[in-house]
Amino acid sequence: MKISVVTISFNQVGYLKQCIDSVLDQDYNDIEYIIVDPGSTDGSRELIESYGDRIIKIFEPDSGPANGLNNGFRIATGDIFYFINSDDYVYPGAFKYAANIFKNSKKIDVLLAAGHRVDAQGKINKTLYPSSISKYSYVYGAVTLFQQGMFFSSRAFKQVGGFNEANRTCWDGELLLDFMTSAASFKRSMKKVGAFRIYPESITGSQRFAEKYKTDKERLFKSVYGKNHKKRTIISYYYRAFKIIGDPLYTVKHLLGNSL
Repeated sequence: MKISVVTISFNQVGYLKQCIDSVLDQDYNDIEYIIVDPGSTDGSRELIESYGDRIIKIFEPDSGPANGLNNGFRIATGDIFYFINSDDYVYPGAFKYAANIFKNSKKIDVLLAAGHRVDAQGKINKTLYPSSISKYSYVYGAVTLFQQGMFFSSRAFKQVGGFNEANRTCWDGELLLDFMTSAASFKRSMKKVGAFRIYPESITGSQRFAEKYKTDKERLFKSVYGKNHKKRTIISYYYRAFKIIGDPLYTVKHLLGNSL
């Protein structure tokens, strides 16, 4: 099964090489790697060019991250889709592991695996394991997900129409919600497959889109429940409690953390 990988990058030359090498050095041969760069001026494009035809390049302006990802997946030809940001990286063996799961489980549309949160230097500061999910628990904020551990079939991606390009803060979460709404088939794994880097200048670390993120999350809640989100409701407490009590696999992994 071919895996199509898309990386969106803009002026991330300090981290980009590690990201690229983590993809191209995988022990899985059937990989198609697409990098989307809307206009870097820090040497990123020269670095990308240095890999020659090992990378498919899209060097054109876009309207934001979700648009860039859609542009990449629009030309992708793989059976399995995966995206990794230019400041994150994949662990050795991750693609072979994911491909084997899809091969052996023909009905799976989405695989959710685990990984590490790291700092600017790559030091691990937290292990993130996927909890059980539903569209209801997701919009109540009662799930733990690891975006860098998410693989999905090209069929499922095309069925939901790709990423919502108007979403500038949680486009990955909205895609996941779209998968759930379309009744896609999920499989969860506690295997650690990559690293998610948070540092002061990153989008997550800087919190510079905090208000827009809140607006996007409210919109997603309303799309599921048909009404605005009211905090501290019984339902909210129920989903948060169920995450711990009703999902013992997640709870044990979460509590023991890096020791597993």
